[in-house]
Amino acid sequence: MANPVDASLHLVGQVAKVGMFAAVHQLGASYAKRQATDATTTREERERSQQSDTRHPTRSEILQALRDLIARDTALVNDGICPPLTDYHVSLPQTASRLRAMFADIPKSAERSANEGRQEVQDVVDTTGLPDYYAQNFHYQTGGYLTSESARLYDLQVETLFSGTAGAMRRQALRPIADAVAGRNQRKMQLLDVACGTGRLMGEISKAFPALSQNGIDLSDAYIEEARQHLKGRRGITLDTANAETLDFDDGMFDIVTCSFLFHELPAPVRRTVIAEMSRVLAPGGTLIFIDSMQLGDAPAFDGMLEAFPNRFHEPYYRNYLSDTLDDAFHEANLVRAGQWNAFLSKVMVRRRAAG
Repeated sequence: MANPVDASLHLVGQVAKVGMFAAVHQLGASYAKRQATDATTTREERERSQQSDTRHPTRSEILQALRDLIARDTALVNDGICPPLTDYHVSLPQTASRLRAMFADIPKSAERSANEGRQEVQDVVDTTGLPDYYAQNFHYQTGGYLTSESARLYDLQVETLFSGTAGAMRRQALRPIADAVAGRNQRKMQLLDVACGTGRLMGEISKAFPALSQNGIDLSDAYIEEARQHLKGRRGITLDTANAETLDFDDGMFDIVTCSFLFHELPAPVRRTVIAEMSRVLAPGGTLIFIDSMQLGDAPAFDGMLEAFPNRFHEPYYRNYLSDTLDDAFHEANLVRAGQWNAFLSKVMVRRRAAG
């Protein structure tokens, strides 16, 4: 049954959220530019000079992609798949505190960028047992993904980076989940969220499908603890610190596997290992929902923007990700294409686990 009133309420709320975070994004970018040292500017100019002349999207193309995302997001509410205004429920005092902390970290990030301080986190956190590719200051942020302060600020930072659209891009997973559970007893189904981070996607899924059992794993103890706080009181949710390269679950255990914004931060060989593991734990006929950055060619007008992204942020595997042949990798792991679309700056890939 259509829910036009809820959909209208959601639309207004999401537009307001985008406006607020777009303003924060502009303020942060302006402040970061003032903090940039000559060394940072020289390095970025050198990296830009090595790029192709691929054009960047026009303002109208960006706004159209944003409108398309908001329309898809609003349709989820209108179609009764999820309730309205579900994301980023943080009190005003908490938001103000986190904003201050986020802006206070900008000069430190700028200094790391200038000095190419990519592994400083290893000096402040015990990284024993963690893969080398993970023990880094991703985005040049303090603590990488390994401290409680990083986990506390993560959702604010990512919403700021994407001008308030991070939640809407993640929620693109909800429609294929709705398709997967249609006509089935959700209480007998299980979902695994690989690299669950602070648990925001799991929270969205819990609100839309409260009877669905969920397991979430992430490499960061700090982010798992933040997820526990965010998901406190939700039933049917289990969270554990674990490596996606070696999932400690039985073959075919899950009906649905989700994975959002992980692969662009993995080396290419590790991506193949994680794909094989996700396929292994997915039941025949089960659904994999993959969300990450668009790749080159997904929306050619955006190729220049994608190529420029790692110039400002420490994303050591992003350039390789942009041209990685994910379709081939999924096919080799017995994951058959069931749907694919762009969602603003992200792409959604839905795959079904073939029998055998």
